[in-house]
Parts: sequence; C-alpha cells; structure tokens
Amino acid sequence: MADVGEHALIARVRDRVPPAPGWVAVGLGDDAAVIVPERNALEVVTTDALVEGVHFDRAFTPPSAIGHRALAVNLSDLAAMGAAPRAALLSLVLPPGLPLADFEAMVDGFMALAAAHGVALIGGNITRSPGPLIVDVTAIGTARPRRVLTRSGARPGDEIWVSGDIGSAAAGLQSLAAGACEGGRMAACESAFLEPQPRVRLGTLLGRNRAASSCVDLSDGLADGLHQLADASSVGLEVESAAVPVTAEARSWFEGRGLDPVTAALTGGDDYELLFTVRPKGRSRFETARRQARGLRLTRIGTVRREPGLNLMRGGIAGPVPAGYVHFQ
Repeated sequence: MADVGEHALIARVRDRVPPAPGWVAVGLGDDAAVIVPERNALEVVTTDALVEGVHFDRAFTPPSAIGHRALAVNLSDLAAMGAAPRAALLSLVLPPGLPLADFEAMVDGFMALAAAHGVALIGGNITRSPGPLIVDVTAIGTARPRRVLTRSGARPGDEIWVSGDIGSAAAGLQSLAAGACEGGRMAACESAFLEPQPRVRLGTLLGRNRAASSCVDLSDGLADGLHQLADASSVGLEVESAAVPVTAEARSWFEGRGLDPVTAALTGGDDYELLFTVRPKGRSRFETARRQARGLRLTRIGTVRREPGLNLMRGGIAGPVPAGYVHFQ
C-alpha cells in the first residue's frame, strides 16, 4: 500500500465499479454521494465493521473472502429488516505493508457480492492504519411502509423459525484455524464461514408478504438472536434442541472435539441466517413466502411463550438457552 498511495488506490477501486444506476445523482469522486430516494419507500440504513484479529485472520482468510464478508454482514442486517439492498459505502483502514494484490482481491470480493444483489458502491474512504486491517461498510436499503421487520413483534403463540443451517460457520472457522487436514470433508463448513450468503431474498419476502411478526439476523449466533428477540418483544421462548438444523458435517466436527453439537451451534456465531417468528393466523402468507424462497431450508424450532425466560428442551426436559457471543466479555 505504501508504494502506491491513496489516490492510486482509489482509482483502482473506481476501475472496478460499474456505471452507476440512474438514481445515483452524484457517485464516486465527490466529497459525498447524492442519491434519489425511492418513491413510496422508507430508507433502511445499517453499518458494520470487520477488524483483523477479531472478525477474521488473514492467515487463513483469503482477501476476496474478507471483502465478501464485509458486505455480507451488512446485507444480512438489511434482510432482517425486510429491506431490499440498494447502495453501500466502503471504508478501508489499511496497514501500509498490505500487498497490493490483496487489496485488489478484497475489493473484487466485495464487488462480486454487490453485483449479485444489485448494490451500487457510491462512496467511501481509504486511510492508513498503524495497526490491524479494518473494513467498514455502510449499507442502504429500502422497504415499503408497514413492511419493515423488527425484533419487537413476537407474541405468545407465534412459531419460531430459522433459515439455513446453524453452526456450520463456527465449525468451519475452527477447522480453518486448526489447519485441519480433512480431505475436503469440512469444505462446506469452511465456505459457510468464508463466504456467508445473506438471506436477502427471504428477508424481503417475509417483509413484503407480512409473513413474519419479528426477525433478527444471526451474526452473533442463534443463542444471541433468541435472547435479543425475547428481550425486544418482552416474551419467553421455548426451543426444541432436536429441531435446531445442524448439518452432519458440523455435528461430526463438534462431537470429534468433545463438544455438544447443539450448544456449539447455538453459541458459535457467524451464521448470518435469519431467526423469525410467524403468527398462526398468518401461516398462509408465510407459506407463500416459503414457496417463493426457492428451496431455502426453513426450520421451525420452537414457540413463543407468555412466560418470561428461554427454555431449551431436550427430551422433554427444559434447560437454559446459553448466552451468545458478546464483544468485551
């Protein structure tokens, strides 16, 4: 980075950005971007940062995966709100010794996922860091009025659902960190960590069809999501341990290391799936959204209760839902 300079780096980013859509009045190159609001829509804005040594390790995380993950975590937040992604701002805090090829691959990984979801890169910043590599993203999406999902809408009697598989990313991270020679057996789990697929389509379908009463992204794991949803909605939750969707690959990995697979999956984090609740009377709207989700695995894992507290049921015996990942603890 030190051999190239800020302006040349910005030029390399701009070379990778396709022509801006018509609703971008002023894009890359000015002090700020100017975008035209979407008619009859609310703007949904989120931001998240990935910090080297906290969210990824360059020893086993390819640069393209860093760029991919940086955008994916933000798109997952938009999905949890029922918002369709529209634009993003990318800020890079770069150590001077970072190889130029790594910088370019990181931007390429970001732009590939942006293209897949129709996200326009409209601005950002590049600065030097004496410490770790940091990738900070702000993402902007839109949702129709009364179609925004929140964490606070769950009510007693609602069904609890989750998308995809739980714990695969945690198993993949452990495998990558251990440098395990698994002969490809852990490839799917490692991919789940390196290149998570944000559930953008599902989130917009749940919001558009008013199919979910509440929703939360699982960036810090299913256990954390359950606690967040229960606290925001002032309800209790009952989750069936046997229903939590853990793949055979992840289950085998956890068991091989003396870990309870469900507990490890619940607390692992980095799933970027959606946890949501469905009203029984809105089940037909949910089934419509489910059909439109194009085969994405959706699993009912429990029920919302009036009584406070989170119960994890194992063979009819209730136990506590463990805490999820929390920064600074």
